[in-house]
Amino acid sequence: MLKNLDDRIEIEKKIIQEIENTKKSIIELKELTSPISPDCAIGRVSRMDAINNKTINEDALRKAENKLKGLKLAHQNMNDADFGKCARCNNEIPLGRILLMPHSRFCVHCAS
Repeated sequence: MLKNLDDRIEIEKKIIQEIENTKKSIIELKELTSPISPDCAIGRVSRMDAINNKTINEDALRKAENKLKGLKLAHQNMNDADFGKCARCNNEIPLGRILLMPHSRFCVHCAS
């Protein structure tokens, strides 16, 4: 558990901000992954590009949805005794990493 109240407040603000940003990204990505209408008058190459872009955006959407789940879980678990500790090695995760990736449950060493 993080000992410093200021660190906890800073982390909570970061998590809330990341949740809001990720929600916005998900909305945008859902619009970009809508089905491509076959009656739309675009050329074959343009249609292939659109399908490729849709696939890339679908992958980004899945990652954003997973990130949102992790952020919500981190926010929910902020008061747990093991918050800020690596889920694998149980060492403290540096504050900088928590602020950079608040949804990560692993230290840099265990994440790689």
